[in-house]
Amino acid sequence: MRSAQNQGSGAIKKKMNGYVGFSNFPNQEHRRSIKRGFNFTLMVVGESGLGKSTLINTLFESKVYPTKETEVETPARTGVEITSVSADIQENGVRLRLSVVDTPGFGDSINNDEAWRPILENIESRFDAYLAQENRVNRSKIVDNRVNAVLYFIRPSGHGLRAIDIEFMKHLHTRVNLIPVIARADTLAGREVETFKARIMADINFHGIQIFKPVSDQFDDPETVADNKAIASKVPFAVVGSEKLVDREDGTKVRGRRYPWGVIEVENEAHNDFVSLRQMLLRTHMEELRDATDVGLYEAYRTQKLLALGHV
Repeated sequence: MRSAQNQGSGAIKKKMNGYVGFSNFPNQEHRRSIKRGFNFTLMVVGESGLGKSTLINTLFESKVYPTKETEVETPARTGVEITSVSADIQENGVRLRLSVVDTPGFGDSINNDEAWRPILENIESRFDAYLAQENRVNRSKIVDNRVNAVLYFIRPSGHGLRAIDIEFMKHLHTRVNLIPVIARADTLAGREVETFKARIMADINFHGIQIFKPVSDQFDDPETVADNKAIASKVPFAVVGSEKLVDREDGTKVRGRRYPWGVIEVENEAHNDFVSLRQMLLRTHMEELRDATDVGLYEAYRTQKLLALGHV
């Protein structure tokens, strides 16, 4: 075993001459994670008619959320409601406990000046519930229902963000990982989508709004760095959702939407950004979203809350 001392740090770096075994720790952690399963809470926010339920079901390839064809008629809403559904999904032996939080009524009133408030209060109440559990004597069964990400659906107007969009993001970006998506992107032409994206990002930057984007560090290999850059370049994601299979000209069936002039394929990257959104949300950055919630957003809220209560 050779050792070298870091200047100024007092820490001694040691290089082992033989195999000890602690490098197997990630495998142990992997097995424990598989055994326990994972929790993920996703909130969807946007006006009615933007295809929120359809996109969620398309993302998870499951009937996670009832669509307009299957949901029961409800009385007319006044204001924003918060509803939640949960589903246990399993893939290749990995169990995911998915909770989807919907916000029906958002943006549907005549006066939407404070449509963001009930949503912010709900997110903070989940932080408060987690903090209360942390302060219990017995913390062996902590339930974590903190919101890990918000998919914010932007109406495909082509004109940039509206006042309701800006106010929502400004009030929530320090409490949750915001992921803006352009809903029903098939209503815009290719050039219109790119121009709309540029206008949205200009508004987001002008107002100092923080949104979630993949970032790379020194531990990422060149392929991961390239993938992160490619996904980040797609933000805000222009998406199309569909649970239906349609026939292409060659007879193969794909998930998509049929129009008189052709087919929009959900999983065709030349048609929309659905694949990139799914890649980031589920395949490459789900744990990063969970970690950003726990270490960044929740920890900042917890510190602020305890300081307000006089804890030093």
